[in-house]
Parts: sequence; structure tokens; C-alpha cells
Amino acid sequence: MATSGKLMLNSGLYQKLSQLTRQLHMQPALLSSFRSSREVQDLDKYPNVEVVANPPEWRFVERLLPAETVPQPVEKQKYPSGWRPQKENGSEIGYFVARTKNHMVPVYLHTRFRGQRRITVVRRVQGDIWSLEKDLRAVVEQSRNGKLCATRINELSGQIHFHGDHVDVLRDYLKEKGF
Repeated sequence: MATSGKLMLNSGLYQKLSQLTRQLHMQPALLSSFRSSREVQDLDKYPNVEVVANPPEWRFVERLLPAETVPQPVEKQKYPSGWRPQKENGSEIGYFVARTKNHMVPVYLHTRFRGQRRITVVRRVQGDIWSLEKDLRAVVEQSRNGKLCATRINELSGQIHFHGDHVDVLRDYLKEKGF
């Protein structure tokens, strides 16, 4: 085994192989997946391009670009989807549930353990989170015909967790309250 290794070192095959590997490492474009594309040429061979900062035609491109922020919704008496804009600012009640950047109520359903455990999460709570939890727990218990509901409050992140799937009940209640 050792003699065959020595023979390979002395042979021309080894020298060609090492030369090929050196070339590959010196030219990383050969290692890329874009081998079929042409190699980069000198800048003199490319046409001159003028970069214009703000041409008048740019307005046609700007309307195709996505908006940087979500626009404010148009004021209507009633929306076909049932969506309602936020009215309450929380100053009278002592707590506030802020809408998301898409103007939606931040009530979410988390499923764990392959869908066996469902947890409803109310996020973006500001102010007196304990009184909001008390009010929301009363609403959930009323919808469950008086059965108790387990809750968990995270004051630092402004979240309230309810054991079970109560997304529709809580979202409707928060919309009625004006959040």
C-alpha cells in the first residue's frame, strides 16, 4: 500500500491532478453552478450605461413597487368583511390593546402537541393587564356556560394566554369594546 502511494506521487497523474486542483482554487468561477454562463470580461467590452437619479419614467415603476407602510383604511359606515376600525384609546378603561400594522386585532391561536393543546394568545396589551385579563376571562367563562378557564399573564411582553380555542369570542369582544 505504501509503495503504491509513492508511485502515485512520482507519476505524472499526480502532478496533473494537483495542477488541476490549483487551477480550480485560483478560479472559483469554475466551481460555481453557472458554468454555462460567459466569463466576466474587461469593462471596455461592455456598453456604457448612464445612471439617472430620478427620470420622469420612474413614476411608472413606483406604482408597481409595494408600499412601505400599510395605508390607513377608508372611513365607511360598515365594511363588507365585518372589520371595524379601532375607536377606543384605553384612557377611560385603564388598558389598551393595540392593533397590528395591518389594522387587525392581535388575537392568535397556538397549537401544541400535534394539535391536542390549543392556547389563545392576546398580544400587544398596554396598561392594566390584570383588569383586562379579568374582563376577558369573564367573557370566556360566559361563553363556556360558567366553566372556569385557565389563564396566564406575561406582563413584560404584554400577552395573555387562555387555555383553549377562544379566538372568535375574544376577537369579537375586543372589537365591540372598540379595540
